[in-house]
Amino acid sequence: MAALLRRSPILTPDQLRDLVAQGDVETVLTVFPDLYGRLVGKRIVGRYFCDEVLAEGMHVCNYLLACDMEMDPVPGYRFASWEQGYGDVRCLPDVSTLRRATWLERTAIVLCDVVEEERDALVSVAPRTVLKRQVERAAAAGVRVMTASELEFFVLRDSFAAAERKHFHDLEPFGWYLEDYHTLQGRRLEPLAGAIRNHLEASGVPVEFSKGEWGPGQHEINVRYADALEMADRHVLYKQAAKEIADQQNLALTFMAKLDERWAGSSMHVHSSLWSPDGATPLFAGETPIPGTRARASDKFRWWLGGLMAHARA
Repeated sequence: MAALLRRSPILTPDQLRDLVAQGDVETVLTVFPDLYGRLVGKRIVGRYFCDEVLAEGMHVCNYLLACDMEMDPVPGYRFASWEQGYGDVRCLPDVSTLRRATWLERTAIVLCDVVEEERDALVSVAPRTVLKRQVERAAAAGVRVMTASELEFFVLRDSFAAAERKHFHDLEPFGWYLEDYHTLQGRRLEPLAGAIRNHLEASGVPVEFSKGEWGPGQHEINVRYADALEMADRHVLYKQAAKEIADQQNLALTFMAKLDERWAGSSMHVHSSLWSPDGATPLFAGETPIPGTRARASDKFRWWLGGLMAHARA
């Protein structure tokens, strides 16, 4: 792992070509987030990715943005349905996201923008498109949005396959008591939590810390804040890596909001702040006192918070 951390995780196309030629990268996991935040896509041979996919993209069926959690197509979508027929969309790699996926052998990973088949117009309902357009609106208003997502998860001693065989009943959590900040119980999970932290760092996803949480076998790993789109990319990479590393250790890991009625729920806090376009000046500090605190807020902070409160249920 020390050797992995010394290598640059973020790759340029030329660096990827060199790694493919040397045999250090054999597969490029070429993906995009679906409507549920899961990464979907293809495992592409490194040579073919460099020769074809890097410039032209890959094709996938558009049902991936019009299905339910079980991957069944759902009626009623204007974007794609049985009534109008399903077609293809193209996935164009965003080379700024190209990086090593160190938890997988000889693998790189890249996130894609989803565009229409016949032209390069972004598909409006793709989650990455939705966020990009909101970021552009914020930039037009003269602000830069920084965010951080704080994910909690449960680790189970059952493997994913074993949990399925048990119909997801009577699952055994990795811990057996509430372990919020408890370092002894946290040490027991360190072979997994440490592997997740280190592989994220080695794959270009900066990590701050991990800790036990309020439920038995519940933990969180905090990823460093970033611009909104970069943070969303880190978020989905973190979830993918965490599940795959758990699977490699014959464990199951879930971010489900309420896994068991007896245990605490798993939350996902989103921290946000507004900055000047160059990222040098925070815009939440101001002159208006916040009752009960020593803080003073700007009008931008008040309107930002008010908007979040007004639209949270949406």
